[in-house]
Amino acid sequence: MKVIASSIRKGNIIEREGGQLCVVLSAESFHPGKGTPTTQIDMRRISDGVKVTDRFKTTEQVERAFVEDRNFSYLYSDADGHHFMNDESFDQMQVATDVIGDQGQWLQEGMKVILSIFNDTAVAIQLPPRVTLEVMETEPAMKGQTASSSYKPAKLSNGARAMVPPHVSAGTRVVIQTEDGSYVERAKD
Repeated sequence: MKVIASSIRKGNIIEREGGQLCVVLSAESFHPGKGTPTTQIDMRRISDGVKVTDRFKTTEQVERAFVEDRNFSYLYSDADGHHFMNDESFDQMQVATDVIGDQGQWLQEGMKVILSIFNDTAVAIQLPPRVTLEVMETEPAMKGQTASSSYKPAKLSNGARAMVPPHVSAGTRVVIQTEDGSYVERAKD
């Protein structure tokens, strides 16, 4: 299916010349004062994991591969990769670690995710936008720090690090954005 380059988004699968499939890591449109607007697409080849960058005129046609998105539940991870179960058929699927990348740190048992399937192989993953985690350790609040001032580093229950406000202490459950690992709010549970 042909689409214009400016409509390509992160997570889309596009087909390059020679039939190579690539998953889009980022797509950015540039509109200079003079000249033609362009869209720069950073992507990773699915076959070998090599990152490539292409630049298109914004109105240029790009071949978007047909990929089926299916709902899965995360089960566990081991040396072979990450394991998921299809919510409808209960079939299990193993996904290589390089497909999931650094998003693997946010996976939690039972988490509902969307896997993009092409020829019975998972090529991309969409996580829920937010996860709730417990702060395991963080520095104590300094006297005189206001809530709107600087954030402090904290280690979360999944081993990841995030910047949290000064009022958050160890044992507090916080909501973290999975896209960039940023603090959203205190958990309300």
